[in-house]
Amino acid sequence: MNKSTMNYYSTHNPVHRVPFSEAVVNGLAPDGGLYMPEVIPSLPENFIASLSSISNEQIAFTIARPFIDENFPDRLLRSIIKDTINFEFPLVQLDDQTCSLELYHGPTLAFKDVGARFMALVLRQIANTIQQEITVLVATSGDTGSAVAHGFFQVEGIRVVILYPDGKVSALQEKQFATLGHNIHAVKVDGTFDDCQRLVKTAFLDAELRKQFFLSSANSINIARLLPQTFYYFFGWKQLQKKESVVFAVPSGNFGNLTAGIIAKKMGLPVKAFVAATNRNDVVPQYLHTGNFMPRPSVTTISNAMDVGNPSNFARMLALYEENWSLMTKDIYGYAFTDDETLQAIRQVYQSSSYTLDPHGAVAYLGLKKYQHEHPGTNGIIIETAHPSKFPDVVENALQQPLPLHPTLQGLQHQQVQSVTCSSSYDDFKNLLVVLK
Repeated sequence: MNKSTMNYYSTHNPVHRVPFSEAVVNGLAPDGGLYMPEVIPSLPENFIASLSSISNEQIAFTIARPFIDENFPDRLLRSIIKDTINFEFPLVQLDDQTCSLELYHGPTLAFKDVGARFMALVLRQIANTIQQEITVLVATSGDTGSAVAHGFFQVEGIRVVILYPDGKVSALQEKQFATLGHNIHAVKVDGTFDDCQRLVKTAFLDAELRKQFFLSSANSINIARLLPQTFYYFFGWKQLQKKESVVFAVPSGNFGNLTAGIIAKKMGLPVKAFVAATNRNDVVPQYLHTGNFMPRPSVTTISNAMDVGNPSNFARMLALYEENWSLMTKDIYGYAFTDDETLQAIRQVYQSSSYTLDPHGAVAYLGLKKYQHEHPGTNGIIIETAHPSKFPDVVENALQQPLPLHPTLQGLQHQQVQSVTCSSSYDDFKNLLVVLK
């Protein structure tokens, strides 16, 4: 199969359809909607049954091929995938019914390395084709910034502007993306992650700005960031010993990872259910319980990458379930937890399994255990999204003992942050974008 005829529609207007490359460069549709594939392809049953004997590269290629257009022939797509997933995705047994899928063995120790690396390689190809500099805008509540910065660092033809909320990402997270320089610009915003996300979305809808810059986005609003996140679920499944009644518990902020899981299920992966596990920013669990989606300003928690009060990918979740609450709640169960419960989970798992969770994985663990209490006999995989040493203050507080710093992070301690500051006003941000040019 050498090409795809797949088009992508806007969640605001299903009639608006564009090919993959255009959806990637646009980031958002012109009407402000998110792009979605017009069809979710079904994978052959024999492919699903044979997962344990297929390489990760071949699994990822088989999943991605139907979604990607003829600008990416098989040989190029295979090369992109090889460079994207050239690290391990181990599944670690915590107890008889619980495994942890570790997605943090990439260069920035976070699950977002996969989406960011894939998208950087895709955009580099597009930039070469159009022979014009692309400005990538991204809002981060933590790990997205570092994954995108490292994925795009010194990629010719691409300039990256990363917005992050002042004082609301960990010091190590900040140093991973705000010390690089070159084509990576870090902007510290006086506000919340939702303010950062609003500035990015407003920029995409600004016709005047788009005449000045060739804009794209590297948040999970971009379809090229989202699609490769489906790979994890297949990688986890292939390693399972018990493949009956399997539930994935996903720590959720902007809900890109969960959306990718839903796509994996609709492609044929036999997942029984998903647990949408959040901190106090629980607008999606509230929707799942009540049928009412009521976004609100985010609140700060110790699982900071999930501090999102108006998750963008919820629009995609609705699209995947035809805006039908009853259909969605058959597949997805939502639970929210406090910081105290999160700290307690980190302690409990360490004491029972000698395994160290990061605060986001701890929230997923709590969600899975709550689901398993309500649904006995199910086997669960928690998505462990970041290495615990990225959150030393939280984990050391939970365990009351020092946490060894990962070697990748040790060299960052003496690096100088090179960010610029900005208010949460769109006019200020727009002016800054021009200056950064």
